[in-house]
Amino acid sequence: MSAEPILEPVMTHVDPIDLLIAIEAASPVPIRPEYVEGTVIVPPQPNDMHDDGAFQLAVQFFDAGFDLAGMGNGYRAAHKDGSTMALLIPDFYVRRRQASELDESYRKVHKGWYPADMIALVGEVTSTNHWADTGPKLRTYAAAGIPGYVLVDRDAKTAHCHTPPVLPGDDPTGARYDDETKVGLGEPLPLPAPYPTLDTAPFLP
Repeated sequence: MSAEPILEPVMTHVDPIDLLIAIEAASPVPIRPEYVEGTVIVPPQPNDMHDDGAFQLAVQFFDAGFDLAGMGNGYRAAHKDGSTMALLIPDFYVRRRQASELDESYRKVHKGWYPADMIALVGEVTSTNHWADTGPKLRTYAAAGIPGYVLVDRDAKTAHCHTPPVLPGDDPTGARYDDETKVGLGEPLPLPAPYPTLDTAPFLP
């Protein structure tokens, strides 16, 4: 598989969920495509440092008492009209709640995607697609109203915490976060209460 992400604009009449299912089925290797700002993103296969670092960040939340920290699930954000705004698989997250019967029904209806409002804090670790995590995904998480976005930018060797989300109008691409805390990799990254300060040393070579 290519080391670079594959981008595919989505036709407006195509259900993004069905398109992602078709792409997964046609791939000769396991992939987890996402849908962001009208485009399908098939990310490159993550390397060991990417996965191990993301896992260690999730464990830090567990160690701090956040039992609803996790990784691996996919989440759907919807427009006001109910159509799909984004389909995202964060590298790690802290959920607001355990999946309820209603959440499981939502996942069944939307073919494997939970509602994005389950997420209280979301995190991404960049690979060769750092541009997606620092741009489209940042705006999309803000547009979905997710209160905090933690970004480990391995390209810039920095770690960021973005809060709170701001949506100036109805256009999701205009969404942003109002505040940013930034540190160099290896330095502790302060998060807003009640979250712990994160140790970013796992991403040092």
